[in-house]
Amino acid sequence: MELDNSQNSLSPVQLAVQRAYHASLELDTLSGVERSRGIQTLAKMLEGAQAEILEANTLDLEASREMAIPEIVQEWLKLTPERLHKTIRLLRRLAELSDPILRLMNAPHPLETSQTYCQLMPLGVIALVYEAFPELAAITAGFSLKTGNALILRGSTESSHTAEIIAQIIQEAIAETQLPPSSIEIIPAETGTPIQELVTQDHYLNLILPYGRASLVQQVSQWATAPVLRSALGNCYLYYSPSGDLDLMRWMILDSHEGEPDAVNAIEKVLIQEGQKLSYLMRLFSDLQEKGFELRGDESLVAEFPDLLKPVQEAEWDLAYLTKIVAFKMVPDLEGAIAWINEHSSGHADCLVTESYLESRHFAQEINSALIYINSSPRFTRNPQRGDSVFLGISNQKGQRRGLISLESFTTVKQVVQGQGRREDKGERRGNRE
Repeated sequence: MELDNSQNSLSPVQLAVQRAYHASLELDTLSGVERSRGIQTLAKMLEGAQAEILEANTLDLEASREMAIPEIVQEWLKLTPERLHKTIRLLRRLAELSDPILRLMNAPHPLETSQTYCQLMPLGVIALVYEAFPELAAITAGFSLKTGNALILRGSTESSHTAEIIAQIIQEAIAETQLPPSSIEIIPAETGTPIQELVTQDHYLNLILPYGRASLVQQVSQWATAPVLRSALGNCYLYYSPSGDLDLMRWMILDSHEGEPDAVNAIEKVLIQEGQKLSYLMRLFSDLQEKGFELRGDESLVAEFPDLLKPVQEAEWDLAYLTKIVAFKMVPDLEGAIAWINEHSSGHADCLVTESYLESRHFAQEINSALIYINSSPRFTRNPQRGDSVFLGISNQKGQRRGLISLESFTTVKQVVQGQGRREDKGERRGNRE
C-alpha cells in the first residue's frame, strides 16, 4: 500500500499511523533475534537513564498536585526506583523468550488431501491509549517489538515530562539497533491531538489498547472504529462460604491490593452468607482497618457494626474504588452470590473461599468472569516468577483475547494449506485411460 500522495492534506496523526503501517511491514521481515536486540537495548538504556526519568517524574507529580489530579491517578503516575527496576527486568525477560511469530500449530480444520497448519503472525499496527502509568509505554513497546508489530503511543498530559524522556529512550533504542524508525510512533498528549482522531484510523490500525480508569476505556471503546481490547481494573468480588477459612479470606483481600502500581485484581467487594455468626467478623474488620482500609457495608451489616462500617451506596456495587476500600454485603446463599457477582462485578477476576469441592466446581462453572480464583489470591503481576509468560493486563471482554493480555494477544493466526497440485477423481482417471 502506497503512502497518500497528498501528504500536505494529512494530519500529524494520519501521517504517524501511515508511517507505523509501513514500519510494520518491515518488522514482519526481521528475525526474532533482531527484534529482541531492540528490547535488550531499550532495557539497557532505561537502566542508564533512571536518574533523568525520576527527575522528570518529579516534575509531573508536582504539576499534578497543582492541577488537583485525582489521588489514584497520582499513584499510577508516581515512578519509584523499584517500579523502574521491575520494568527493566520485564523487558529483559521479554527479550529472552522464544520468538512467538511463525510458531506452528495444528489447524483446527485440516483438509484430507493437503497438509494444513496454522502459524502465529503479527497483527500489524497497535495503538496504546493510556492514563498516567509512564512505564507502560516502554513495556508495551517491548511487547510490540517481540511480536513484530508497530506501536503508536498516546499518553496523558499528567505524565508529559516522564513520557517525553521515555519516548526519547525508546526511539534511541530503535535507532541503535537499526529497526524501522517508525516501529514506535509517539503522539504527545500536550499537542492537543484528540484521542478520537487516533482511534478512528481503522484503515491502518489493527488493535487499540485503552488502559486506565473505566471512563477512559469506555470512551475509547465508543469512539473506536478499529478493534479494541479493553482492559479492566478493580471491582473484583469475593464470596465467603460458611465452610471457608476466615484467615484465608483476610490474606486474599490484603494480598490482592498489593499489586504495584495498579492493583488490577484488588478485591473490593465481599459477599457473606446470611445466617452466619457475625461476631467472628470483628477481627477481620479490625485487621483491615489497621492496614489502612476504609470499610463499608449494606444496611444489615452497618446495623451490626456501626462503628466499623460506613453505609454503601447502591451504585457502588457496580463501580471500582481503585483504592483501599472494601464493601461487604449479605447474600442468601451461593446461588445468590453467583447471581449478584454476574450482575455487578467487572467480570475479569472473582474469588471464592470455601472448603467444599462441590461449591468450588459450581462457582467456577457459573461465574461469568475471565478469571476465577478459589482459595487463592488474585493478585496480578506482569512478570510472574513461574512460567514463560508476561502480561500487560487483563481483559474482561469475551472472545479469543479474553483474560490475561499476553504476547499471544498481539498476534493473529494464518492458516496455510499445502496441496500437491490438481487431483482428479477416480472416475475421471478411468475415463482418460479408456
